Amino acid sequence: MQPAHNPSTDDIAAKARAAVERAIQRNIPGLTSLDELTGELGTTPKDVIHTQGTLKLYRYRPLCDEIYRVPIVLVMSLVSRSYILDLTKGQSLVEFLLQRGFDVYLIDWGVPRAEHSRLRLEDYVLDFIPTCVRVINEDSGEPDVSMVGYCMGGQLASMYTALHADGPVKNLVCFTTPVNAEGMSLYRTWTDPAHFDLDRLIATLGNLPPELIEVSFDMLRPFQKTAGRLKLLDNIEDETFVKAHLRFERWAADQIPFAGETARQFITEFIRENKLVRNEFTLAGRTVDLGQIRVPFLHVTAEHDHIVPAEASRDLIKLVGSKDKTEIVLKGGHVSLVAGGNAVRRLWPQLDAWLAQRSL
Repeated sequence: MQPAHNPSTDDIAAKARAAVERAIQRNIPGLTSLDELTGELGTTPKDVIHTQGTLKLYRYRPLCDEIYRVPIVLVMSLVSRSYILDLTKGQSLVEFLLQRGFDVYLIDWGVPRAEHSRLRLEDYVLDFIPTCVRVINEDSGEPDVSMVGYCMGGQLASMYTALHADGPVKNLVCFTTPVNAEGMSLYRTWTDPAHFDLDRLIATLGNLPPELIEVSFDMLRPFQKTAGRLKLLDNIEDETFVKAHLRFERWAADQIPFAGETARQFITEFIRENKLVRNEFTLAGRTVDLGQIRVPFLHVTAEHDHIVPAEASRDLIKLVGSKDKTEIVLKGGHVSLVAGGNAVRRLWPQLDAWLAQRSL
């Protein structure tokens, strides 16, 4: 038996130099590559069928001759770009659903400007979403929709469905959706009114800037970016890995402003006061009782989600009043759940199977 080889300091240094050299050489034409990469994001063919302020409602062009009767509407978070659900060919939830025969719509909230700082959750849940659903009903010719919400988009979808219990939502799906702020201890610490003057911040800036949102996510795992870049260095010769990594990095750094009054509601009534899990959250005087949700419900969480930890999302399945409800817990993190390898191999097929039998 040969003795195990323990790499010397010189071996490690040589390997590091070689990796850095490859990285440098790779980045000589880097600007062209990044431009090309940007052009790959969110490119599944679609049409704008409705606009309202910065909001755009997209209908994706079908890829199958026969489609399921009930259309799907995807609802994104208010602070994230929607192209994470349509990252690139072969790595797109939208493309997958189209290939499986679904009629797919997506609500893209756009980027709020200074004049949108007065928008409240009431505007999103009681105006924008209902209007989009009516447009989808008219466009598709169908009275029902399946609503799929990601992260805070799941909150919006749940609130809408709870307040429209007899409405057009036939199926509700939530990915990594926060409902219990007790499970978001770091967020609660950072936004403690003892040292976080939310009112002054909104009065000064209007909307919360995307840089603040990005930094708050980074602070949840301070060394994650460094670890990711070291992993990138280790896989610098793998073209597929490098491109996938850069797509994720680009999206993570591409946050959008949080409309000021909505941010005030979210931080005060959800993060600080934790009203949603206690059925004390109100919109325009109406209590958001998640027990009023009675449609088939699918709840998906990620084991290693640091943005919406399991402790923040696991109560949702218990609060929803549906008899037909399913929970899926998958390995992976907040983003890889919907767009990474776990998504392609695990989540997407299970989502397809669940929706297929409820979309006829």
